[in-house]
Amino acid sequence: MTFLPLSSAAASDAPLEGVAAWAVSVMESLGGFGAALLIGLENLFPPLPSEVILPLAGFTASQGTLGLLEVILWCTAGSVVGAWVLYGIGALLGRDRTRAIMNWLPLVKIEDVDKTEAWFHRHGKGTVFLGRMIPIFRSLISIPAGITHMPLVLFTALTLAGSLIWNTVLILAGYWLGEQWHVVETYVGTFSRVVIVAVLAALAWFVVSRVRAMRIERRAGRETGRERGDDAV
Repeated sequence: MTFLPLSSAAASDAPLEGVAAWAVSVMESLGGFGAALLIGLENLFPPLPSEVILPLAGFTASQGTLGLLEVILWCTAGSVVGAWVLYGIGALLGRDRTRAIMNWLPLVKIEDVDKTEAWFHRHGKGTVFLGRMIPIFRSLISIPAGITHMPLVLFTALTLAGSLIWNTVLILAGYWLGEQWHVVETYVGTFSRVVIVAVLAALAWFVVSRVRAMRIERRAGRETGRERGDDAV
């Protein structure tokens, strides 16, 4: 099973470079397994963009060197294996170690960890499924699933379903767009940036609100101390 040289096939637009060129070389060398390997690595290292790898895999299928269904299955298998690795890391880290780490972090209270854990227990199924279709979270969501010991069979089924949808959409887009596959990267990249901005905004709100609450608590403590001192006098 061999791939056509994609770098020359896409030359009518612009020469591939960077991550795209590297991804092409891996797929040319290893075929479908190379596509699975790339997606598995993308799960472990989110900076590797699925919005580049998946449309490239779809473009490859459009060249007739690998079946469309075969590409989708290989990439989805890579997604599941990568998610298993992160799930295992979460399981090894465990609840106690996670609580110890969170307790050590500034501005984080154990109550926050308990609330997050309770929320994940209530909504974990939907979170794992939908999280597989959200940039950045699609990788990280596997860790809390491991920490909370979500049943592995359930985790695998949800990961498989969510990954299958995400992978199929991007692969089909690359398949239909052909040499214009990089258009997918533009739109998904914009979506990724929106997600990152939203996360940063939520983090900023958390920090500001927590610092404000700490100041109010300290002020209330000082006033209580002064009142006790007045009573003593």
